[in-house]
Amino acid sequence: MQRVPLAERMRPETLDDVIGQTHLLGDKEILRQIVKNREPISLILWGPPGSGKTTLARIIAKEVDAEFIEISAVTSGKKDVERIVEHARQNWNLQLRTILFVDEIHRFNKAQQDAFLPHVESGLITLIGATTENPSFEVITPLLSRTRVLVLQPHAKKDLMAILKRAVELEKAQKRIGEDALDYIAELSGGDARVALGNLELSLGLAKKVTIETVKSAAQKRLPGYDKHGDMHYDVISAFIKSMRGSDVDATLYYLARMIDAGEDPKFIARRMVIFASEDIGLAGNGALGLALNAFQAVERIGMPESQYILFHVASALAKSEKSRRTTDAMNRAMSLAKQYNDLPVPLHIRNAPTKLMKDLGYSKGYQWKADFKHKQGFLPDELKDETIF
Repeated sequence: MQRVPLAERMRPETLDDVIGQTHLLGDKEILRQIVKNREPISLILWGPPGSGKTTLARIIAKEVDAEFIEISAVTSGKKDVERIVEHARQNWNLQLRTILFVDEIHRFNKAQQDAFLPHVESGLITLIGATTENPSFEVITPLLSRTRVLVLQPHAKKDLMAILKRAVELEKAQKRIGEDALDYIAELSGGDARVALGNLELSLGLAKKVTIETVKSAAQKRLPGYDKHGDMHYDVISAFIKSMRGSDVDATLYYLARMIDAGEDPKFIARRMVIFASEDIGLAGNGALGLALNAFQAVERIGMPESQYILFHVASALAKSEKSRRTTDAMNRAMSLAKQYNDLPVPLHIRNAPTKLMKDLGYSKGYQWKADFKHKQGFLPDELKDETIF
């Protein structure tokens, strides 16, 4: 008989069994309230691999007495969704809730995601989508507006240690593995509980007494120098941006190569270049934004490894470009003034005047509809007339 993998046997069955994600599972937090009230809502669970997305979806379904149907966007299509919707109608007639869990929902195209909309809106199905990608870019806006996005964090090291120790007790292997080996497994796993449990299971299968060397042999990898979800991830992207800002092409390309070699999401890099094009180049090179946006679209459509050419090309161009933060500084000044003076009335002379009464009251007085028209009273409220934003 085939043995169930340790990660599956360790999967929590209640919210109280879940380790980590306290920002979602506290007494007054959303997932706890859903279970307490037994009223599921459609959710998008956004988080890295092994952070518990599938586990939480299964627990919600169990706690609210709903039928749980699980599909993967990698292997399923629109016909599968239609078949599930028909099954959900039968459940509806029996007064039984249906929760549809879609793993990797970002892999569904727009038409496939559209298929969910009427059934989520009517309440026929409660949709729980799981994604490792930013839903703002990967999930269609109408679907996002009908769901609540919850962000799951990679497991902290202390949480991984707690999970590993619980697994060691389950396996009755307390005497076979020491704290140092468990610590190494936790470090090696990059916040991914599934990877941590897989490495533990492999290590226990290789030796009666598990050491750090056993773990290295089982995992076939060294401690990562670049963790896509840890501090190094942010340090290297920061160095990449600062190098472009400083017009240092060599450093720019070195840090870009570091990220690509570590398996960083190329769309993440391209998105940062799009932001950089407006934030740091701005008016000094108005074509930079179009170039960066084209790079993002090309990376999205072509994929790796060919997208490397595009990333290196555009990163070089952005680094070599002249820089200007005039629009960025102006934006910050404008936002500050808008917060400070958030209720100043719009001057009467630049308000619309669709009725005679409004014209008599001075609405649109003296305004002329022609290019580059400068009203003698200006356009800002009187309180801001002496302010310089740009």
